Amino acid sequence: MTDPTLRVLIPSEKIQERIRELGVQISNDYPDGNLHFICILKGACFFMTDLARAMRRDVFVDFMGISTYGKGKTSSGEVKVTKDLDISLEGADVLIVEDIVDSGVTLNYLMNLLEQRKPKSIRIAALLDKPERRLRPVEVTYVGFQIPDRFVIGYGLDYAEKYRNLDSVCVLDSD
Repeated sequence: MTDPTLRVLIPSEKIQERIRELGVQISNDYPDGNLHFICILKGACFFMTDLARAMRRDVFVDFMGISTYGKGKTSSGEVKVTKDLDISLEGADVLIVEDIVDSGVTLNYLMNLLEQRKPKSIRIAALLDKPERRLRPVEVTYVGFQIPDRFVIGYGLDYAEKYRNLDSVCVLDSD
């Protein structure tokens, strides 16, 4: 691959504005009780941090490592837990915070795994959604942006562990 070309798809200002809107919506949907944000590492940590700050209520935060991608642009199709939770979810409202949903393979697996831990409810918040790529059924309750089927990086999303620190979401084009 030659040097990639980056094209801004969603600028940082639009991302921050949408996260503030999601924070208000989620706060209104969960006015009380224990709300647990489960951040899916590594990419969602940027989104989760800003979303937690946009909340108008307290939230618990924990992290899970789930992987279906290797070092390339395509999913391996195999899901593995690389870091499990440190807290119990029993009786809690759970919001899985994800950077991007495309095939649904990872989140379908994760929803089934977390349901066994007896939470009160489980929903998904994703910064980005590519519904046309679905291979498994997944309902994303809170969506930042629906995007076309392009490989994107920035704001936590990576290509071979690079570009996560960009403040905008960009399309990665290669020659």
